[in-house]
Amino acid sequence: MFALVDCNNFYASCEQLFRPDLRHRPVVVLSNNDGCVVSRSPAAKALGIPMGVPAYQLREAIACHGVEVFSSNYALYADISQRVMRILAALAPEVELYSIDEAFLDVGGIAGLEDFGRQLRTTVRQWTGVTVAIGMAPTKTLAKLANAAAKRFPATGGVVDLHDRKRQLRLLRIMPVEEVWGVGRRLSRRLRLMGIETAFDLAARDQGELRRRFSVTLARTAAELDGLPCFGLDEAPPPRKQIISSRSFGERVTDLAAMHQAVCTYTATACEKLRRGRQYARSMSVFIQTSSHAAAPYYGNAAHGSLPVPSGDTRDFHRLARRLLESIWKEGHAYVKAGVMLHDCCPTTPLQLSLLGKQGLHASDALMAALDRINHSGRGRVFWANQGIDPSWTMFRNHLSPSYTTNWNAIPCVR
Repeated sequence: MFALVDCNNFYASCEQLFRPDLRHRPVVVLSNNDGCVVSRSPAAKALGIPMGVPAYQLREAIACHGVEVFSSNYALYADISQRVMRILAALAPEVELYSIDEAFLDVGGIAGLEDFGRQLRTTVRQWTGVTVAIGMAPTKTLAKLANAAAKRFPATGGVVDLHDRKRQLRLLRIMPVEEVWGVGRRLSRRLRLMGIETAFDLAARDQGELRRRFSVTLARTAAELDGLPCFGLDEAPPPRKQIISSRSFGERVTDLAAMHQAVCTYTATACEKLRRGRQYARSMSVFIQTSSHAAAPYYGNAAHGSLPVPSGDTRDFHRLARRLLESIWKEGHAYVKAGVMLHDCCPTTPLQLSLLGKQGLHASDALMAALDRINHSGRGRVFWANQGIDPSWTMFRNHLSPSYTTNWNAIPCVR
């Protein structure tokens, strides 16, 4: 038996945690550079505000209905997510972190699954203030569908247990095929042309035919809907083969020095992710691009380079990134986006190097470990000078809320 725990309207819920005045008001959270809606509170959904709508189209709703708008506060969301996941890890035997607001649990062998789900939901709510929906079933795909039912039907109390096959079939018959995990809008249109309208129709279809006409993955999805587990719990995600760090700029970048700061910042972020996974990388790519919608001619380019030996040292990649950037930079363009990608990632051990190479690598690892400890301590942050002191290119977040749980100066005061 698997359980899928999903935080309801997670970004919007995090914004409401420390603002009781917003509990019943419409709240939306915007994407990078305050672009589009990526999260909505129930009140905002009731107003008919769709996902992905551009922020400028909300002006009338803000004026008429008092919609509260927030920029994405990733520091706050990541910290609340970690608190929720720690609770799940303490109460369930095994946990797979699926996304920032979702986790699969192994609940096989637990007696009284529905009672366990309600206890889990109550504990998360009491300890963090976040409301979750829980779906439980013999397969991960059915658990995902049960979770969708827990959100859609208020009478369930936020918990749906599908261990009984009769309950599974009832739900499969009323769930549209596009609600199935891994079936998007494009695939659902193709399935509907074959007469597959519901999840029940997909489960009843011949798996060999699905494999021939679509993919092995869809055939396994159909098998999971039929109650046959094909996807196990993945407690340790596979090591990354590549790491990317990229952002759109808040303002157009026309100066090489400013672009160098941005590329160095993205490189530092990618290297920190690399070390967090206990990996080295041997090569990297740098890319820059202008807007494809601007009146000026479009320009985009990328360059690739390698290090003599694998490394996790930010300084090595900063030097390489500078050379790559200079090789593709063209004056006279207004750039809107840049990014870096680390390739050829490998575990830090075992790694065959020369004796002198190992000594240098150990010293480098110790320095990077000290840097990461400082940055994760909560007492301050150390950054590289070539990232710039007050960059103007960073994405703008005009509606950013305080980082209530990660910044001493942002702790809410009760008067």
